[in-house]
Amino acid sequence: MLDDFDLALLDAVQRDDGQSANMLAQRVPLSPSAIARRLRRLRGEGFIARTVALLSPRLTADRLRAVVFIQLSEHADHAGKAALHRRLVESEPVQFCFDMTGAFDILIMIDCANMAEFNALTDAVLVADPTVRRYETSFVKREVKFAPFVRLSG
Repeated sequence: MLDDFDLALLDAVQRDDGQSANMLAQRVPLSPSAIARRLRRLRGEGFIARTVALLSPRLTADRLRAVVFIQLSEHADHAGKAALHRRLVESEPVQFCFDMTGAFDILIMIDCANMAEFNALTDAVLVADPTVRRYETSFVKREVKFAPFVRLSG
């Protein structure tokens, strides 16, 4: 399904999708036109879900970021959990959401302007939800590394 060229291209565009096909051809031994065709196919087939710009910490350093561990009620049903997932996905300040194993059921990262915004979000989404038994919050002091890349090629 994906060959070594596809994997090398995916590795390269994960780190910088602004590279031209000519620039990518210096890293992946294909012609620029072949690279452009492959990238169109990879996007069309959903292997590249979307392209985003990662902002510099210079722009985000003053924002309030929190990692929130959520424990669901022992009586939480599938519908209640699905509704909570939907609210978390639809909430713009929630940057990521993972189902987990262990003491907590869900892990989310929240990015907001200040504590008032954080409190309003948690009150609306977590406190008001009977599916949520409890949650614990840790606030981010500084970003040391943020590299959401997955190495695919050897």
